[in-house]
Order: sequence, then C-alpha cells, then structure tokens
Amino acid sequence: EHQDIIASKADMPKETDERINHGPTLVIHGGAGVIDRANFPESKQKEYLDALKESLLVGYEVLRKGGSSFDAVVASVIVMEDCPFFNAGKGSVFTISGKNELEASIMHGVDSHPAGACTLLKTVKNPIILAKTLLQDPENPHVFLGGIEAENYAKSKGLEMVDPGYFWTKHRWKQHLDGLEKKDLIPENLRMLNNLDAGDSSDNDPNPIGTVGAVAVDIDGIISTATSTGGFNNKKDGRIGDTPLIACGTWADNETCGVSGTGNGEFFIRHSVAYDVAARMKYLEESVQDAASNVIEHLSKVGGIGGVIALDKYGNFAMPFNTEGMFRGYIRISEGIPYANVFKDE
Repeated sequence: EHQDIIASKADMPKETDERINHGPTLVIHGGAGVIDRANFPESKQKEYLDALKESLLVGYEVLRKGGSSFDAVVASVIVMEDCPFFNAGKGSVFTISGKNELEASIMHGVDSHPAGACTLLKTVKNPIILAKTLLQDPENPHVFLGGIEAENYAKSKGLEMVDPGYFWTKHRWKQHLDGLEKKDLIPENLRMLNNLDAGDSSDNDPNPIGTVGAVAVDIDGIISTATSTGGFNNKKDGRIGDTPLIACGTWADNETCGVSGTGNGEFFIRHSVAYDVAARMKYLEESVQDAASNVIEHLSKVGGIGGVIALDKYGNFAMPFNTEGMFRGYIRISEGIPYANVFKDE
C-alpha cells in the first residue's frame, strides 16, 4: 500500500490560471522521507523551516536584483549544502564503509539544454558549484564528470576543497552506525561508540531520503534547476543516484517546466521522473500541477517514494510527495515572503 499524495495548500499559488504570469519565483526542497511528527518537536521543526527560509531569501535577493534564475538556484542550494540539517554537502549521509560521496547537477532551460553534473565527490565543498562550473566552462565538452577526475578538475578551477572530515556530523554518523547495527554489520570496535551515543538528542532528527534542490524562473522567463545530495544512508560505495542524472533527478525546459526530485533514486532513474513531468506537459498539455501530481501518483504505483518540485515559466508550481513529509518552500518576487512547510496541512 502507498500513501495518498500529500500536498499542502500553501504549496499552490492563489491563482491557478496559467494565463497569469506570477513573475520571478523560486521553489526549493530539502528532502522527503521518514519524518515522524511525533518525534520531531516544534523547536526542531522551526530550525529546519528557518534554514529553508534562509535559502529562499538568498535566492530571492538574486532574482529581486534582476539576476538570472541560474544564479538564484545556485545561491539557494549553496545555503542548504552548507547547512548540516540537510543531506547535501556538510551533513551528508555515509556510505556503507563510512565515507561521504556527494553528487549534484544543474540545468538551464534554454533551447540547447545546457547542463552540468558531478558525482563521487569526497573533497569538493560545494558540489553544486562544480556542476555550475562544468556547465559554464567553454573549454569543457562534457556534461558529467565523476570521482578523482572531477575533483582534479575542481582543483584546477580554483574551487574550494576540504578535508573529507568536513562533511561529518554526529547525527549522520549515528544514523550510519544504527543502520549497520540493524543489518548486523556494525564492526565490534564501533559498537561501543554507538551505544554511548544512543541517548543523544539527534535520535529525533528526521531522516529524509535525501536531496536538496531549487527551481527558479527569472524576469526573462528562463527556468533553471539545481539539485544536490549525499545519496542514501549506507549506500554501497560508488553508487550513483538520480540527482546527477539529467532527466531523472533534474530537468529544465522553458517551454514546459523545471523539476528537481527527492526520494528513492533507483525509481527516479528507471522512470525518468523529472523529464516525465515535462513530457506530460508537452505531449498531454497538462498543467504543471497535474503533471507533477500524476508522476508522483505513478511513482507510488510502482513502489517508489519521494516527491518533486516543479515550476513553469509563468510561476505556477507544484510540490507533490507520497511520504510522511517533505521539506519545501517557495518565494515570489511580487510578495517577497518566504513560505516553508514540512508536513501536510491539518
């Protein structure tokens, strides 16, 4: 059985007529997954919502000053990569061997569909900046780089590099150990550490199936999408998810929409979830709200969990998901007010 699609009323624009141009708009997500309201106190919720609003306001400032959607989504995602609450950048989950392997992608909605993507990163502080650099580098012929060569490229371009220990956080390490213990894989030398940490307040931290993302449309009607993640807890070393795969976790097309996904990446890959939203708009002439909701409904039917944010060039957007919660928010230049949610409305 799968839960019904959950969407907060705050997720939808007040006007749903696509003939209305709502102007520059930014939509973000910070991951969807197991977020138990009973074990997620309001004080902790506020911390997450404040972090989402900070991300929105940073991107908003770019759009408010007439900046591009491309720069807005990068700025917004950097805030979430630098925040230890989210599973991207600092605060990313660990692989089964206890490493952080990060990935990201970005796409511009113009006709040529420029994109940049990277994966298997261990020392690049902000993967989304590497994805951006790959896209903008006139001497780079590739969309996608991974592993040591991606990191060498980042170094050659002067991007900020960090020791792998930078990404470590206590609650993600505990989730790593807890996961190993449940599978009876935890090494004996770590078992005592896990027991010592068992009463830590991080037990109540949500465990999103993790990704952060942003989609924006600017004053010129150009859409951009950026997505970044640490993958899922105790994934195999070398696993690559949907986030850096264009059309799976990330898509942008001015004529349809921009999409960023979060959830079980294997399903997003097999069903080309991000592109599927745009395809429904293009070929079935569905609205962005209907297309996104129908794609998540299909995801539920095939056993996948997660959600998407999707935005068209008129500022209409949707945030459907089929999990207990999804960190999400939006801001419009016409209002200047950041809205953020975790759970569905009561």
